[in-house]
Amino acid sequence: MTDAIKERTYWTDTVALPKIAERALPPQADVAVIGGGYTGLSAARELAKRGASVAVFEANSFGWGASSRNGGMVLTGLKKGVGKLVKDYGLPTARDLFCTSLDAISYVERVIGEERIDCDFSRCGHVELAWKPAHFAAYAHEAEVLQRDFQHPVKLIEKVNLRDEIGSGLYHGGLLDEASAGLNPAKYVAGLTQATERAGAMLFEGARVTAIQKHATGHRVITAKGETVAREVVIATNGYTSKVTPWLNKRIIPIGSFIIATERLPDAQVRELIPHKRMLFDSKNFLYYFRLSADNRMIFGGRAAFSPETPMTIRESAHILRDGMVQVYPQLAGTKVDYAWGGTLGFSFDLLPHAGRTADGLHYAMGCGGHGVALLTYLGACVARRITGEAVDNSLFSLPFPTAPLGLYNGDPWFLPFAGLYYQMLDRVS
Repeated sequence: MTDAIKERTYWTDTVALPKIAERALPPQADVAVIGGGYTGLSAARELAKRGASVAVFEANSFGWGASSRNGGMVLTGLKKGVGKLVKDYGLPTARDLFCTSLDAISYVERVIGEERIDCDFSRCGHVELAWKPAHFAAYAHEAEVLQRDFQHPVKLIEKVNLRDEIGSGLYHGGLLDEASAGLNPAKYVAGLTQATERAGAMLFEGARVTAIQKHATGHRVITAKGETVAREVVIATNGYTSKVTPWLNKRIIPIGSFIIATERLPDAQVRELIPHKRMLFDSKNFLYYFRLSADNRMIFGGRAAFSPETPMTIRESAHILRDGMVQVYPQLAGTKVDYAWGGTLGFSFDLLPHAGRTADGLHYAMGCGGHGVALLTYLGACVARRITGEAVDNSLFSLPFPTAPLGLYNGDPWFLPFAGLYYQMLDRVS
């Protein structure tokens, strides 16, 4: 069945990605930004609008990585639930972290409006789905904390009422948050690329950075297309962080996430599957996340493999995800899968995003673990504001950025197959 599947990202077939004109690298710039996804583009846009000369170096094409390959979910919250945030950091910091996620969605919405980016943005809300009855019991506590301590409205949905949100009997209830949104990620990153160039930033594709060296006036950034000396450098590489920045490389785990997209579905079936066109994801560690596209395809993703994407892992994941989709929606058993693809997310060891400045003076923002559409856009802008001297009051800039205990990780994620087996076991027994 996978022989007919297009092994490429569905989203990129919906938009003409911007053509970046070839130009010589500037000998100097105020800021060099490394990475052409949400983080780097957002930082560069803010910097350029504030009058800085900015050069953005992308190893492939702009938006090539997870910025065009994700599920397009613009979600409230972080990878850690609010109960765990309160336990680990105390209520004031937990509240600040959660509010950052709300600010991030508002920032994305504002950028889309200001730049007139046509990317199917919609405040459709999300529903987290309980894989087991015990998971729904945990939602009750989560809802209490959100409403009492965070003044954030959510709604518990009992299993008997879940059919109003999903045409499946697999789950044991849900937690609805109407503040979340959805968009077409390729259209969004294409629009953000154009907006960044309009603001005056200089964009360079195929300019993989091979070294960053200290210089009398800042840093020398050496790329496949030449070199630039910059007063400040922003590292915006997330799941594609390399040994060019070893301190960050030891703190980011690249984890694969994989998605399939079906053929277009009939309107009547769409109304049955996801009546309110929400963003949906479940409570497993090897989670499923799914939604409808603007042209009524089922977009169904998950951690089918923890390893980053390769042609082999994409093909294997297409089978796994199709089986998962039919497990959730038996009525899609005869539906054709048109696309399958993968991308690489950046996870931190504490499951939180981090932003700040390294000891050798490099600015960074990364590690959103699947919540990056809004958070990385926002944190990129926050990094830019800090560079230009603006005070940014945000806990993600002050929390410690951990690496593995005992120095057991040097950037090579050798443990991912074992982690995958561990989390699969947890899904069976938790």
